[in-house]
Formats: sequence, structure tokens, C-alpha cells
Amino acid sequence: MHLRKALTVSATVVALAAAGACGSSQDSGDAAGATPPSTASADGTPAAGAADPGTAGGLPRASDMASAADYLNEYTPCQHLATGDEYDTQNDGEAWGTDEAEDPAWAIEERAVCTDGSGRPIALLIVSDMKKFQTAAKSAGDEFLVGQDFAVVPVGSQAIQDLRQSGLKFLTCKADFSAPSGSAKSPGLVEDCVLSDDFGS
Repeated sequence: MHLRKALTVSATVVALAAAGACGSSQDSGDAAGATPPSTASADGTPAAGAADPGTAGGLPRASDMASAADYLNEYTPCQHLATGDEYDTQNDGEAWGTDEAEDPAWAIEERAVCTDGSGRPIALLIVSDMKKFQTAAKSAGDEFLVGQDFAVVPVGSQAIQDLRQSGLKFLTCKADFSAPSGSAKSPGLVEDCVLSDDFGS
């Protein structure tokens, strides 16, 4: 893909998986009027998908693929949800992360794929160790949208636009990255990696 590179790269994306967790009545991907998910569970702790106020940047988190899929679906359609393996079988392996999910260096705990309102794939990865994930992303030169413990790789331009309102941040490890004036930028967990609310063009 081209959230500079990873998000517009034709190399496909991994998307949200969790059977039945996705599926929106939206067909255009329009996020207008989307209601953010609840920020606390019944016991008062941050709900899955909710921004954790104790974490720098307030990035959204997800305890499993179902909650990640639910969160994403608040902002852009996530349809025909399938596990990464199922998607690969049905689409000749055209989703990002087929090999990476098998490589321990990426710390990818779970991988799934769904499609947005225009039928383009969205990749979602549950990440067990975000520092390891950022280290691998830096080595590979890939870029992602990330929360505290999950990463997203949308391909469609509308999905990328919709997700600007999601609280996810653009992860890039390019030393020459420069966020435009007025955009926030904070250090990632790995040297040269940064998180920005500028998703690029």
C-alpha cells in the first residue's frame, strides 16, 4: 500500500479476521458519523479496541482478532472476513503477510483478511511484541497503520481515508520521513521508527 509504501504496494494486505466479527451495512466506506467503540469494559478497565489512556499516544488496542475486527469496522467496512490461510487459498496467496506471519521475527500472533466497500483487501495482524514487529518492519522497509498490539494494511484509498479517524498511527522507519506542518509525530519503539497521524498520499 502506499501509506507511503506498504499501504499502496501491490503486494497484498492482510486483513481483519475473526469469523463473523466483521461485516458492515456500509458499502461506501464512509466513516462519517461513525461512533467510537466504548472505552471501558464492565469492570472499568479499557475495553478491547479502546484507547488505553495509560499508553503514550492513546493508541487503540485489541486483545484478539474479533475485537480488532470490530474496532476497524467502526470506521470502514470489513467484509467477507477470513483467516489469512483461507484468504490465501481462495485468492492465490494475494494477501500481505503470507510468509511474514510464519517468521518469528515479525511477532505476528494471528493474521486475517477482509475486504473493504470496494472489494479491496484489508490486512490485520495481531502482534505479540510490537518492538519486534517494528524491528522487522524497519528491516523490510514496510509501513503500516498500527495500534498498541495490532497492525493494519489497507489497500483501497477510501479505506485509508476512513481510517484517518480511527486513532491508528502510520508507522514508518524511513530516516527521511517528514510529517507535514500540523501533523503529529512521535518516536516508535525502534530507532528511526516514528508514528504519525499523517498517512501520506
